[in-house]
Amino acid sequence: MQIKHFDTLPEDAVFIRKEVFVKEQGFKNEFDEKDNEAHFLVGYENGSPVATCRIFYDPAKSIYIFGRIAVLKPYRGTRLGSLLLTEAQSYVTAKNAAKIGISAQVRAAGFYETLGFVRQGEEYLEENCPHIYMEKTL
Repeated sequence: MQIKHFDTLPEDAVFIRKEVFVKEQGFKNEFDEKDNEAHFLVGYENGSPVATCRIFYDPAKSIYIFGRIAVLKPYRGTRLGSLLLTEAQSYVTAKNAAKIGISAQVRAAGFYETLGFVRQGEEYLEENCPHIYMEKTL
């Protein structure tokens, strides 16, 4: 997979997020103000966009947040998500990040745990989908 970095929301990330979060999972409020300040990664297979992640700094918590992590359905289970998050971690490590946070869908929490993230606090709902906040110390 080839991973590209973007400082503004690229159309390829919009496409992936609409496919996964809006069409497949039924989210209504997929795009928000964080898209105006975030850094984006898009993973490509044979020139086609297949995975994305956004990264932003939360000054209130002094932590980088990874979010809107999505892999198109045909590419799930092929380690592309792990590759994408490894690249995202390298990006924030270069900025001297000490921790990473993720608001994870509960059904994906096990995946994030394999990458070193630890569940924090109680589950909560985002658009009627159970989520859990997770952190990883770098």
